[in-house]
Amino acid sequence: MPGTHEGLRAVVTGGASGIGAAIVAALQERGATVVVLDLQPSPSAPSVTCDVSSDESVRAAVAAAVDQLGGLDVLVNNAGIGAQGTVEDNPDDEWRRVYEVNVLGAVRLSRACLPHLRASTAASIVNTCSIAATAGLPQRALYSATKGAIAALTRAMAADHLREGIRVNAVNPGTADTPWVARLLSTAADPEAERAALEARQPHGRLVAPEEVAEAVAYLSSPSARSTTGVDLAVDGGMQALRLRPA
Repeated sequence: MPGTHEGLRAVVTGGASGIGAAIVAALQERGATVVVLDLQPSPSAPSVTCDVSSDESVRAAVAAAVDQLGGLDVLVNNAGIGAQGTVEDNPDDEWRRVYEVNVLGAVRLSRACLPHLRASTAASIVNTCSIAATAGLPQRALYSATKGAIAALTRAMAADHLREGIRVNAVNPGTADTPWVARLLSTAADPEAERAALEARQPHGRLVAPEEVAEAVAYLSSPSARSTTGVDLAVDGGMQALRLRPA
């Protein structure tokens, strides 16, 4: 709702496109001032170039963003990359690369932002997790492992920082209609059939819209949710919780 984030200062990683861009828009609509940390510039918010796989890059980018914002209230750890395959298919170097971005990226950002968040009266961290953390998906062993780590990290951070006044939550999207999914579909033998299969996998029968995930992030980062911490909020069309009979 308009005004829920009035006066709040937010950093969103991976905010130049996809779910990240939708999160930026949702926070701005509610009155937050947002700086995007991404390898690419954002079309809708001030940006600082940041490689989340580099601690040096993260610390420099956070310092620059906080300087622009004049402080920090909200961190959204959204940057991430995908991976396909079973546990046999990805070499060690790819495991390391995806963990560097998806898990250690969130660690680096949180570590660099915590001193600034401690000075806020409305401090919140929201991690973009995934349905892959709570459901076994085929051909997603590496990606699922990183998102399972984010789910556990979210709960541990929530316990560590609650008494410092910092809430930590996660949002678990189902398969979302993002550029990354579009690229995957484009490589399928039959993209239309593959899209139909992904849509059918979710009980509500379609891909999740990035704006729907952004609404969940906006709620979790809002001062109105100050009694909500340590949760992972599913935005998956019922994929995790529901067991519908075939239509």
